[in-house]
Amino acid sequence: MKHIIILGDGMADWHNEELGGKTLLQYASTPYMDLLAKQGRTGMLSTVPEGFHPGSEVANSSILGYDQYKVYEGRGPLEAASIGVELNDDDMAIRCNLICIEGDHIKNHSAGHLATEEADVLIKFLQDQLGSDKVQFHTGIQYRHLLVIKGGDKRIKCTPPHDVPGQPFMPLLVTAEVPEAQPTADLINHLILQSQKLLATHPLNLQRVSEGKDPANSIWPWAGGYRPKMEPLSVTYPQIRHGAVITAVDLIRGIGHYAGLRCIEVEGATGLADTNYEGKAQAAIDALRTDDFVYLHVEASDEAGHDGNMQLKLQTIENLDRRVVGPIYEAVRDWKEPVAIAVLPDHPTPVHHRTHTNEPVPFLIYAPGLEPDNVQTFDEDACQQGYYGLLRKDEFMKSLMSIN
Repeated sequence: MKHIIILGDGMADWHNEELGGKTLLQYASTPYMDLLAKQGRTGMLSTVPEGFHPGSEVANSSILGYDQYKVYEGRGPLEAASIGVELNDDDMAIRCNLICIEGDHIKNHSAGHLATEEADVLIKFLQDQLGSDKVQFHTGIQYRHLLVIKGGDKRIKCTPPHDVPGQPFMPLLVTAEVPEAQPTADLINHLILQSQKLLATHPLNLQRVSEGKDPANSIWPWAGGYRPKMEPLSVTYPQIRHGAVITAVDLIRGIGHYAGLRCIEVEGATGLADTNYEGKAQAAIDALRTDDFVYLHVEASDEAGHDGNMQLKLQTIENLDRRVVGPIYEAVRDWKEPVAIAVLPDHPTPVHHRTHTNEPVPFLIYAPGLEPDNVQTFDEDACQQGYYGLLRKDEFMKSLMSIN
C-alpha cells in the first residue's frame, strides 16, 4: 500500500451568513472529496497542541506525527533548510517577510504578493546595506525570506504579520521575553526600521507604486529558532522507504527536508490561486510510481483566506477538488499496488477572520477495500460524525499508515 496526503492549506472555515449558514467546504462543489468521504472514513483532527500558535509549521508537522513539544523551533529553521542554508549551533534563523507599510499601519503581509524575482533584488540590496558577519539575509520565495542572526536568542516575542493587517506596526515591534534576549530584540527592531528607510526609495518599489502596486517597503521578521531535532519519517514508519514532498512554500519544503522526503519542484507552482494544479497532481502521480509516500501541499486557500476573499477561496477549494484530488484518484484507483488517499486542511483560515484559528479540521482517509463509515460529504460538520472521531497528536498519521 502506498500513501498520499493531499493538504489544502487553510481550507477549513466558519459558517457564513452569506452562504446561507454554510461553511465554504459545504457550499463549494467538491464531488471528488465527497466521493472519497463517502467511500472512505472520516474524522476531525486537532493539529495545534495546547500552548502553540496555529501556524502552518505547527499544523503540518503535527499532521506528519511530530511531537511539537519535542521538535518545535519555529518557521525560520525550516525555511532555512528548504533553501539550502545549513545552520550552525549558534545560529538563529527567523522568517523574514517583505511586507507593505502604509502610513504607520501594516497594509498586508505579502507586499501585494510580489514576485520572487523582484524580492530577490530587494533582499540582495538589504544584505549589501545591512548584512554583516552577524546578520545574513537570504532570498526565499515571493514575500517569504530568511534572516540568520549568529548568536541570536530565540526568546523573543514576534507578531506574525498576517495576523495584524491594518494595525499600527510600532506597538508590534519585537520584545524580549527574558533580559538576555534584549540585544536580539533591539537588533531586529533596528533592522526593521532601517529597512523601511532603505526600501522606501528603492527603484523597484518606486516602479511598483507607479504601476499601482503595493511597495515591499519593510521587512518583518518572526518565528525564529534553532535547528530542529526531527527524525526522518522512515524511523517511525519503516514502510516509508522513499517519500516526496510537493509544495510551493519554503516552510513545507523545510519540514520535508527534516522528515527525510525529497522535494519535487513543479514549474508554475506559486502558492497562490494561479498555481499549477495540474502540474502538482501529475508530479504526485509520477512520484507514487516510485515512492511509498507523498505529501502534496497546496497553499492557495490559505492565501485567499488571509486576503478575506470568499469567492477566491471557494474557487481554490473547487480547483483542489477538480484539478488535484480528482486526477489523482482517477489515476491510481485501479493500480495493482493500491494507494491510500488522505485529504485535509492543516488549520482553518476563515475569510472573516483573515488569519489562522486552532479549531480541529475535517479529514478523510480512502483506500480500496476500506470499510466506509456513514459520512456522505467532506466538510466540518459531517466529519464530526465520522469513524475516527477526534484525533490528536500522531493519531492521524498512525491511522493512515496502518492501512496496508
